[in-house]
Amino acid sequence: MCATCGCTDDLREMGERGDLGELDLLSHDHDHGHDHDHGHDHDHGHDHDHGHEHAHDGRTVTLQQKILAKNDDLAQRNREWLRDRGILAVNLMSSPGSGKTTLLERTSQDLAGKLALSVIEGDQETALDADRIRSAGSEVVQINTGSGCHLDAAMVARALRTLDPPAGSAVVIENVGNLVCPALFDLGETARVVLASVTEGTDKPLKYPQMFRSADLVVITKTDLVPYVNFDVAQFGEYVGQVGPRAMMISLSAVTGSGTGSWYDWLTSMIAAPAH
Repeated sequence: MCATCGCTDDLREMGERGDLGELDLLSHDHDHGHDHDHGHDHDHGHDHDHGHEHAHDGRTVTLQQKILAKNDDLAQRNREWLRDRGILAVNLMSSPGSGKTTLLERTSQDLAGKLALSVIEGDQETALDADRIRSAGSEVVQINTGSGCHLDAAMVARALRTLDPPAGSAVVIENVGNLVCPALFDLGETARVVLASVTEGTDKPLKYPQMFRSADLVVITKTDLVPYVNFDVAQFGEYVGQVGPRAMMISLSAVTGSGTGSWYDWLTSMIAAPAH
C-alpha cells in the first residue's frame, strides 16, 4: 500500500513479494549511484528521509525505505537513458480537471512538424485521454494504474521502452491527477511542470506545498474563465513564490490559445539547453 495515501502500485507490490532486485528495465553499462542529478539546480523536493511518521511498525518503515530507494535508482537509470539520447522528459502534474490533456492536444497540433512530441499517459482507468492525444498527432503509450494514484519510475521505464522516442525529441509524462503522491516519486524527468486552473482556488500552493515546491514551471490554465471565477492571479503568484521560489510561472488558455506561446518557448528552450 502507498504510504502516503493507501493506494496500491506496481513497485510496492514487488516489494511485498520480495523481488525488488529483479528490475532492470533500461539497460546501462555503468554504475547507477543515488546521486539524484536531475539535470538542474534543485532537488524537486525529494528529501526522501523515508521516515514517514505515520508508519505502524518497523517492517513498514523498512519496506517504505526499500521501495523509495529502488524507485530513485530506477529514476536515475531513466534519466541517464534519456540524457544519452538528448530527450527532454517533462513530468506534467496537477489535480484532476486542470487541463493537462487539453494542453497536450493543443501542443501536439500547434507544434506538428516543429517538435517531435510523444506522451506517456497515466490514468487509473480507460484510454480516453490517450485516444485524444493520439488523434491530435502525438505518439502515446497508456499506463493504467488501477487503484494507484501516481506513476513510478518502473512504469515509466516500461513505457519508454515501448514508446522508443527519437533522439532530440520531447516526452511529456502526464501523471495521474493528484496533488499529493506524484510529488514524492521521481520518474527520471528532466523537469517538473505543475498545472493549476483558475477554477481550483488561489490557495492551492499553500495547501499542497510539496507539489509546488518541486516544480520547475507552474502553469495557470483556463485563463479564459478568469472573468467568471474568484481567482487572484497575483496572489497565486505570491503563494507560489513562498513555497517554490525557483519555479517559473506562466498563464495560458489551451482553448483560446492565449499564452500558449510562452509554453512552447519554454519547451523548445529546454530541448535546446545543454544536458548536465
